[in-house]
Amino acid sequence: MVSRRTVFVAAVLATAVSCYTLGIIHARHTDAIVERAYDAKIDAIRTEVQIELGRTHRSDAVVPAATSGQTSRGKEEGDVTPAKSARDRMVAEIKQELSSEMGLLPVHLLRDRRASFVELYSTDNFGKTNYGTAGYLGHGYFITVKHAVVALSDDNERPNTRKIGGIKIMYGGKEIPARIVDTGDANVEVHSGDWAIIKTKEVDLPALQVDAAFGYDFADPIFRLGNDYSKGIILSTGYVGQRTSNGLVTCLTDGHPGVSGGGVLNQKGYLVGIPIGRMQGDYRFSFILPIRPEMLRKVPAYEVPVPAQTVVAEQQ
Repeated sequence: MVSRRTVFVAAVLATAVSCYTLGIIHARHTDAIVERAYDAKIDAIRTEVQIELGRTHRSDAVVPAATSGQTSRGKEEGDVTPAKSARDRMVAEIKQELSSEMGLLPVHLLRDRRASFVELYSTDNFGKTNYGTAGYLGHGYFITVKHAVVALSDDNERPNTRKIGGIKIMYGGKEIPARIVDTGDANVEVHSGDWAIIKTKEVDLPALQVDAAFGYDFADPIFRLGNDYSKGIILSTGYVGQRTSNGLVTCLTDGHPGVSGGGVLNQKGYLVGIPIGRMQGDYRFSFILPIRPEMLRKVPAYEVPVPAQTVVAEQQ
């Protein structure tokens, strides 16, 4: 005869096994729901990107425009600085977008990376102040766009009489002078050679980690930091579109004045590109210049990566 104790122990064990099994089934069911929701979100993103790209292909007036900003000593007609209500709406939209993207990248990581970017200002021979962004690479070196520190033409057919007279960054609430160390080969704005390395005195900022091998796969999430409308470093999210024939990458992310030279980060928080322009008349359709090893050739803290096949050959 089976004792009551044996029956009780068997019943307890059976109940425990049943509960454990039900827990596993519930967890797998929950994971499946989350995965389906994520896939649906990615599909929606792809659809949105395709629609936007389709619009640009159908337009006969698609013209890229740089996203460095420009001010003058007084208010002029056509001043692009938004009203307070417009800025408030912009900040609210960015916060809402960030909230929806928290599952893609920890917000605290983006806050940490924000400290690596500074406001960039340059003055020209017409007395106008141009503003953009620069990302810190360490040892006083910053990466930015060439058209923020060198007067480039926005039209190949028009002579350019504009000259940049001084370059400064904002650090600790003060202006610090900077000098050009290296530039790309761009002679017009929004070009694959539209990049520059500038140098200041040593500053206490966290240096960015760079990933020059980022694939820019279609609909990959990206994160942009820049000096929006000269109101400080602001974060925006977006998604990769497609590569262009001139070495740039299109994306769906805000291209407001002042963000040129800022940072494009991947989900690991690495610097993978710099925003250099937008589609004229469309602030949501932007151009990214992917980071290339040659951009860091004069930055002592970085070495040009050795191709994998070369390393294998040397080992053999």
